[in-house]
Amino acid sequence: MLNRIIDFSVKNKLVIGLFTLGLIIWGVMSLKTLPIDAVPDITNNQVQVITLSPSLATQEIEQFISYPIEQTMSTIPEIQEVRSISRFGLSVVTIVFHDDADIYWARQQVAERLPEAKNSIPPGLGNPEMAPISTGLGEIYQYVVHAKPGYEQKYDATALRTIQDWIVRRQLLGTPGIAEVNSFGGFLKQYEVALNIDKLRSYNISISDIFSALEKNNQNTGGSYIDKKPNAYFIRSEGLINSLDDIGRIVVKNTETGVPITINDVATVRFGTATRYGALTRDDREAVGGIVMMLKGSNANEVVASVKAKMEQIKNHYPRRSC
Repeated sequence: MLNRIIDFSVKNKLVIGLFTLGLIIWGVMSLKTLPIDAVPDITNNQVQVITLSPSLATQEIEQFISYPIEQTMSTIPEIQEVRSISRFGLSVVTIVFHDDADIYWARQQVAERLPEAKNSIPPGLGNPEMAPISTGLGEIYQYVVHAKPGYEQKYDATALRTIQDWIVRRQLLGTPGIAEVNSFGGFLKQYEVALNIDKLRSYNISISDIFSALEKNNQNTGGSYIDKKPNAYFIRSEGLINSLDDIGRIVVKNTETGVPITINDVATVRFGTATRYGALTRDDREAVGGIVMMLKGSNANEVVASVKAKMEQIKNHYPRRSC
């Protein structure tokens, strides 16, 4: 058999040469598309349900959130294990499926039972949500958003975090193969209404009245249309808040004499930041960072190349010398 192969190869050099050339081309193309990763992802098929409840202690998280979710998810077929972690203000329930189960089918099964799990949790204690389709080994790219020397006052920690959350992160999320982009560092910008308790008492206003006024005065409403042929005029009331002044002019209640009491009369409206538990620095200066999480099963080599190309496009939106 071996002699016949050798004899055929000697007599048909052109065919063997073309066959060898084809193998070389096929090998080069396969090498370019070969999935390469620093650490092979051996994570099993799992879906995580995360619930935030800042007002509950660990034992209450286990009693009111983790346990009801576990009981609801335990009836899903193809389940191998259900486990949970209950901490102060946080519940993470992990549903592990068999290796031959499709991850998207598994997430669909969990999503179908999430409404039932929400009904098992007392109102106002938490809203369970599924984690992104990624794993603990899905961190493929890290980057830093920082201000260049001389522009620290223009791009402080709050501005950098805003750029990261509203511009950089949102553009990266459209890249194929990315499941999530996590932000850390800086200050998360907030609109704060600092109440004056003495003024609230003098006007006989409760904190719930403030919450109700802010909620009801931050929405648009529609009122059908007026038909004036050949035109139709649509009626629309715009009430969305666009600035701090809009918040301050919201009416909380009217006095007995009909004088309106606004937010400015009982509180100070200002920009603030959420409480943070850490910071990120670069060259002894405040900065903001991000971690790109890869979609489970994607090619890390291709996704990283796409992220790098996307980052170059994002950089062109800002002056090279400032941010």
